[in-house]
Amino acid sequence: MALHKLQVDDFYDDSYKLIAIHCRLEDYRLAYLLNKHLELKLERKDKDIDFRYLESSYSIFEWDNEKEYVFWNLISNTCKKEEDGLSSTGTLFNGSEKVLKTFHLISEFKKVDFFLKISDEIENVDEKEILFKLQAIPQIITSYAVDPLKIKSKDHLIF
Repeated sequence: MALHKLQVDDFYDDSYKLIAIHCRLEDYRLAYLLNKHLELKLERKDKDIDFRYLESSYSIFEWDNEKEYVFWNLISNTCKKEEDGLSSTGTLFNGSEKVLKTFHLISEFKKVDFFLKISDEIENVDEKEILFKLQAIPQIITSYAVDPLKIKSKDHLIF
């Protein structure tokens, strides 16, 4: 009897471009600016990317440009969640303090606020032109290309 094993790498498609974006804007404001300056039509998905084992969720905006065969995603890299901290001793009240914890979608890039993932089948998207347009937006601090093959937690970008 023949045994056929499937590897996770058999399903992984790395034919996308990844751009890191540093900015202090809310996700919807950044999506609006990208739509305006890059002439996109990003829309917020109904459900966020939710990782139960990390107890975090990340906002995601997407647009499928069927005319040019390009699929755009704007993903938040940070999730801030309020959790119960340790109760302080020696106080009148036995309540616990709330602690704000920060989780990252791609832990290697903790200072990145958002990722722009561009999946193009026929590779007709000019990455340098997109970076030039992104850096022209005054609210964006900086943006740069990231090699997806060098990311250890690239499985978090499969959705």
